[in-house]
Amino acid sequence: RPLRSDATDSRAPPPWSPPAPLAQQHTMLRRVAPPLRRALASSAVPHRGGARLLDPGLSSPHALPPQWRRWASAAAASSLPPPPPSPPQGPPRHAGGGSAASSLNPAEVAKFAAIAETWWDSQGPFKPLHLMNPTRLSFIRSTLCRHFRRDPYSAKPLEGLKVIDVGCGGGILSEPLARMGATVTGIDAVDKNIKIAHIHAASDPTTASIEYCCTTAEDLVKENKQFDAVISLEVIEHVANPLEFCQSLSALTVPNGATVISTINRSMRAYAAAIVGAEYILRWLPIGTHEWSKLVTPEELVLALQRASISVEEMAGFFYNPLTREWSLSDDTSINYIAYGIKKSEAPSATPQ
Repeated sequence: RPLRSDATDSRAPPPWSPPAPLAQQHTMLRRVAPPLRRALASSAVPHRGGARLLDPGLSSPHALPPQWRRWASAAAASSLPPPPPSPPQGPPRHAGGGSAASSLNPAEVAKFAAIAETWWDSQGPFKPLHLMNPTRLSFIRSTLCRHFRRDPYSAKPLEGLKVIDVGCGGGILSEPLARMGATVTGIDAVDKNIKIAHIHAASDPTTASIEYCCTTAEDLVKENKQFDAVISLEVIEHVANPLEFCQSLSALTVPNGATVISTINRSMRAYAAAIVGAEYILRWLPIGTHEWSKLVTPEELVLALQRASISVEEMAGFFYNPLTREWSLSDDTSINYIAYGIKKSEAPSATPQ
């Protein structure tokens, strides 16, 4: 069911303290939806090297909703993509290998470079992100204010915090964060994106101070950069190595700092909505923007972050109302979802051993 976007806001945010060490899998999450919490508590299986991987059955696609079956049938003449393959085993390890120095995926970089000029066109290829942005910002504002004991109703609740937007694109998230008072750094592997972000931010004195840089999270780790909050929205499904990427995000986060990630679930419902619906039927996105096999389930994301010393504390799904054309937070994480975690005081190095 849809939840109010400000459901977690409070006039007097409770004091925050680092979480105690977690002894068992089922105590990993505090505010994750009960179905996901039960799945995490019962589905982890031993794996070589002491790692914990999920039962592959968790990634089995859900049944298509009736309305999507009807839409898909009606659009058969549109040359829809083939059905998704069987889900991979355990957390995704896409191209890049364990020894890769970067999670950068050149094919994905080229894909977004081709549409870089349209970042600030609210009716263009990035229309879904523009529509979703207020709800994403509501979640970020709520969780960061609670984490850092800030007043979420103040004009600049993030004032004094160093925040990095990893995969910032044209800056549609970086600019609102700067207006909330944060000292923002935006990075992206696409040079065109950074140029667009620079030009747009320069038009407003409040956002002109944003530091944009064409680089990767891995390169910043080498420079020993760290931030109070690390945010990466709709990026992990486009990288070559999600596990390496999570390690880099952790390395960029100060101890007891906050990390926020959003992405798309690898489920049949997500395939129908985010790929068939958004790309082939509604034409919200260029065809080929997302590949089902690269999507990450909530369980896989939680375990990947845990291996990077980030404890996921809260997770929510996104619900889209086609009548109002608005997004809201929901318990349903079967399509789009967002997670907030805390980096433990003692974390491993950025490169997995």
